[in-house]
Amino acid sequence: MLRHVIAAVAFTGVMLFSGVEAKAFCGFYVAKADTKMFNRASKVVIARAQNRTVISMANDYKGDPGEFAIVIPTPTVLQESQINVAEPSLIDHLDAYTAPRLVEYFDGNPCEVAMLMESMRNAPVTMAARGAARAKALGVKVEAEYTVGEYDIQILSASQSDGLLTYLTESGYNLPKGAAPTLSGYLKQGMKFFVAKVNLEKHAARNAKYLRPIQIAFESDMFMLPIRLGMLNADGEQELFVFTLTQQGRVETANYQTTPMPTGMDIPIHVKDEFDDFYRAMFKQQAKDKPGVAFLEYAWDMGWCDPCAADPLSRAQLSQLGAWWVNQGSNVRQQPKPRPGIRPRRPQPVNVYVTRLHLRYTAATHPDDLMFKETNNRQNFQGRYVMRHPWMGGDMCEAAVSYRQTLGSRWEKESQTLANLTGWNINDIRTKQPTLAAAEPLKPWWEQMWKTTVIMAILP
Repeated sequence: MLRHVIAAVAFTGVMLFSGVEAKAFCGFYVAKADTKMFNRASKVVIARAQNRTVISMANDYKGDPGEFAIVIPTPTVLQESQINVAEPSLIDHLDAYTAPRLVEYFDGNPCEVAMLMESMRNAPVTMAARGAARAKALGVKVEAEYTVGEYDIQILSASQSDGLLTYLTESGYNLPKGAAPTLSGYLKQGMKFFVAKVNLEKHAARNAKYLRPIQIAFESDMFMLPIRLGMLNADGEQELFVFTLTQQGRVETANYQTTPMPTGMDIPIHVKDEFDDFYRAMFKQQAKDKPGVAFLEYAWDMGWCDPCAADPLSRAQLSQLGAWWVNQGSNVRQQPKPRPGIRPRRPQPVNVYVTRLHLRYTAATHPDDLMFKETNNRQNFQGRYVMRHPWMGGDMCEAAVSYRQTLGSRWEKESQTLANLTGWNINDIRTKQPTLAAAEPLKPWWEQMWKTTVIMAILP
């Protein structure tokens, strides 16, 4: 049986993070743009501190598990204890936590707001195995073999790429056309190869319909993510999400440009019902305008969020994803449960900074493997898009009149922003915007005075 090589993305690097507090964003969280909305999406989590690296690889493979396999270049021969399988929920949780989000605000009654602002004018503001003889004849050495969870794993080294290619082909791996030059490049770098396929008996024993993420842990100074082998048999564009858990600073790609996604702009309120379509269209537009770019979607201290698209990951979850340092010498006390009516304090920091990078790539846009670098940039960032619901009440005052006069230009600006971000037809967008009924003329001040007096008189 031929096993199709699904992906060859995974690797190492020095990625150290920490963070500083940015201004509060607030707003009510409404929706998120997680990886589920993208096809052929691979997710890789890299936890890195000192020279210790843990890679967790998830994939969206669907089909016969007997045909699944991955081939990944690695810098060292991995021991069995350096390989693990994890639950998909760990990566799904991190995905949800860092996903770009939609938030909404509700305008208040401008008359009441005006009165409040007046009263507070002066107040302060707060914020598998092959025969050894055949392998040797091909210049291939099986450095190690393991069964970990539902996977049969080999660690291979080779003296030349043709022998390695022949070995993998005879072992049932259906490598893509053009793999030999790519394998040769990795061999020249002294890399080994991590090869995994599904152990059907153990997979059946789990009685599960999904394949769990594979994790590898090692020590190395190399800081890269090989993607070229996985592109050889790619059917069109591929999506890659790289999540990093580090200690000191934001991670960027060293050989490609890293660009933050557009964020913080106001968009029409009808996007609430089509946020998936909106974000897919916006990312498509950005990738088209800036090919070969890695897009930053999130960079923030783990442990708090504003607003939260999911709960922060616990220390146990972070440790399972490879952030080994979170429990090292920790004397953190468990915080008591807050008393009723008392707002809980912000969770204590866990010294983990998370960065989310999103790439849409082909062999043309990203011909080289991803090289990473750490930076000293600790500024928090999130893809965040804002809907502002207008106040549509009937109260009359000068502030309300002025407020209503601004809504038309505000909605037009939102329409133009949405069209520019997505490439959608602006006239179609305009037809979905709210309409404002003609306002009654502002009553004389004395009628407002008597009305106010009467209201006050009937209050208990």
